[in-house]
This record gives sequence, C-alpha cells and structure tokens, in this order.
Amino acid sequence: MKLSLLDRSRTRAGRPDAEGLTGSVDRAVWAEAMGYERFWVAEHHSVPGVASGSPAVLLAAIGARTDRIRLGSGGVMLPNHQPYVVAEQFQMLAALHPDRIDLGIGRSRGFTEPVRDALRDHRASDFEADIGELRSYLDDTASVTVRPRTVTDAAIPMFLLATGAGIQIASRLGLPVVIGGPVLRKDALADILVAYRRDFRPSTSAAAPHVIISLDVTLADDDGAARDLALPEAWAMARSRQVGEFGPLESVDAILAQHWTSQVRARVESSLDAAVLGSPATVRRQLEELAERTGADELLASTSTYDRHALRASDESLRALLR
Repeated sequence: MKLSLLDRSRTRAGRPDAEGLTGSVDRAVWAEAMGYERFWVAEHHSVPGVASGSPAVLLAAIGARTDRIRLGSGGVMLPNHQPYVVAEQFQMLAALHPDRIDLGIGRSRGFTEPVRDALRDHRASDFEADIGELRSYLDDTASVTVRPRTVTDAAIPMFLLATGAGIQIASRLGLPVVIGGPVLRKDALADILVAYRRDFRPSTSAAAPHVIISLDVTLADDDGAARDLALPEAWAMARSRQVGEFGPLESVDAILAQHWTSQVRARVESSLDAAVLGSPATVRRQLEELAERTGADELLASTSTYDRHALRASDESLRALLR
C-alpha cells in the first residue's frame, strides 16, 4: 500500500491555537523527508480541538515549506462552499505547486446550527451535481474559465471522502474513494468495495478504482506505550459526546488525574480497543488483516497525539513498517 498522512491540526490544552497550524507545517516537512506519498489537511469550523478551517490557506503555507510531497484536503466540505470558489482556490494552489495538489471533498456540514448560519449553509444543494460542476471547472469544460491556468494540462485529481451512498457516487463519477470511520468495521464493507470496483467509470480523476483507507495508526515500542499515546484522542472523543464539544488534546497525566464516569471510561476503552495501535509487530498484523479484507491501495493515517515528539516517532515507525 501507498502511505500518506492526514493531519487535522489538533490543538493542545493550554497552548495557542496557532501551534496546531505550525505543527501541521512541521509535520508535512518531516513527512516529505520520510518518503510519505501525500499530506492532507482538514476542514472543521468553530471546533476548539481543531485549528484548521481553511484547507487551501494551510496548504499554501505547507507548499512553501516542501518540494515534492503531494498536498491535499481531507477534505473540503463542498456543502459549505460554492464549487467555483473551491475550483479557484485549488487552481491557484496547482499553479503555485504544479503536479502536487489533490482535492479531497466531503459532504459534512457545520456541527451546530450557529455554525451553519455563519457559513450561510441554507442553500438547497445536490452533492453529486455540485461535484460535477466543480469538476467541469477543473477540467476546463465549463462555460466559465477558472484562472490562473496551470503549467500542465492535467486536471487536479479529485477524491471523495465517503461512506454508504457516497461510495456509490464515487464509482459513478470515477473518483478515488477515501473510507474511514465505523464503515471500516462493518461486515458489509467487502461487498461495498466489490460494488465500487465493479461499477467504477473511468474519469479524468482516475482511470481505475482507487481505495484509500483512513484511520488512526499509533506505534510505540510496546503495546502499552502506544495505548497511552492514543489515549488523548480517545479521551477527547469520549468527552465530546458527554459535553457536546470536541476539545484540545490533553496530556496523559492530566487525563488520568481527572474523574472518569463509567460511561466515559467505557467509551475510551471501546475506542482504544478498536484502534490500530501497538508495537511494530502488532500494528503490522492489524494492517495486514485490513489490507487483506479491503484490498486497499493506500493507507491515509490520521493519527493524533498530545506529545509531538512521540507523534514524529510514530510516523517514522509507520513509514519504516510499510516500506
């Protein structure tokens, strides 16, 4: 499998939000040095634990610090934007960084009504039609030409972040598909992927089906240490379901010092038990099983930890594991 990273610009408790962004830039630099295929960033709005709300702006900063690694969005949430504006932003990125830009798109809306109001997210939209419109601008087949023109004639490759019906859209439109979350644990996943590959229609984005699996992968010297590294993300997720807000990552010591309700404990343990984490030998077994079950072409690791040094060590171990 090819190996790539998705960085969500996670913030840390007690630290400025800006460090979530500069941390993403630094991580992209080391990912390029390690030989990762691509480096993607996220779009989240008004979320305390995520600093990135504008993938195109962050990718421009990362592009200025890197030379070879592919850069993209995981993803731009198309319901929040006019397709033409997205096309302009990514065409500009492609002009600045030729043959390095990917456009991953999704359909998630703002998490709360005030955020949706702020995004003016009340227009009736047809997601599949919006994708077609967006691609027509990038393919230069629309009645309006997007500027600037790029050095090469190749269209910016598009990817669809999808579950369920979205995977069917990806096959109809000939898009590589990025699959993550609960669908990875469904018994029906194999059948879903068979249908995607069978029904795939070649396009300017991809001549053949391409499946990317996205999930957290945390490595350390042993399984217990890896579990500790994964705890802050599992804790943030469990707490978000309790308090309604996805917060910054906290240190392991700070988490262990807090009161854990039985419900939060159960959610944390369930999240850790379902994660891909452990020593290199443990993670290798888990990834081999996942590859056999899905036939994935690429792994997009979305790992987050509180300790940035440990995050880099985990990224290094994963790269060494899948060379």
